[in-house]
Amino acid sequence: MSTVETVDEGAVHGFLHRPASVSFASPIATLALTHGAGSNCDTVLLRAVADGFAEAGVQVLRFDLAFRVRRASGPPHPSRAAEDRAGIAEVIAAVRKDYSVPGPVLLGGHSYGGRQASMLASENPGLVDGLVLLSYPLHPPKKPEKLRTEHLPDLNTPTVVVHGSKDEFATTEEIRAALDLIPAMTALVEFEGARHDLSVVKFPVVEQTVAAATELFTLGR
Repeated sequence: MSTVETVDEGAVHGFLHRPASVSFASPIATLALTHGAGSNCDTVLLRAVADGFAEAGVQVLRFDLAFRVRRASGPPHPSRAAEDRAGIAEVIAAVRKDYSVPGPVLLGGHSYGGRQASMLASENPGLVDGLVLLSYPLHPPKKPEKLRTEHLPDLNTPTVVVHGSKDEFATTEEIRAALDLIPAMTALVEFEGARHDLSVVKFPVVEQTVAAATELFTLGR
């Protein structure tokens, strides 16, 4: 179980999940988690993943990207993607300043949010200790020639990628090839039959994502 607090100050607009289990004297890590292009941080997927990590002793801050803070609906504009990355950097700075706990600081995101997180991490080595990328959008649907992999050879942050075999933004083979470009340690969690939304009702997304992150980032050890 976890307690959830609304956060709306400075660059941080979202919700903080604090582990409530008596098994943990204090959180073992912090995960900043954000959303995709068509949603906000209050999705079923992000709430479930946040709760799952909190139950494992990880403090989770799920937050809105800058484009969503500016307006309640509509997709991000490609010309302002750098602003979204700058906003993520501000959130990480706030996490380290205002929500600091022992253990690693992790950064995660669904789809567009995960892509921007990985780009930011490639541009800023050491910014975070690990990435959790849910449904990484490797290319637009039905446009496999437009790969979004330019930054991956510069990504030196350990990374967990969670992928559905029926995701239109990448095949499993394409994801594996992309992970081969990353010089850091990686782990792929695949769900046969899952789509881009990674339905937590149909698949054990939360349990396996937490397990993979715990193993790759050696959480609580």
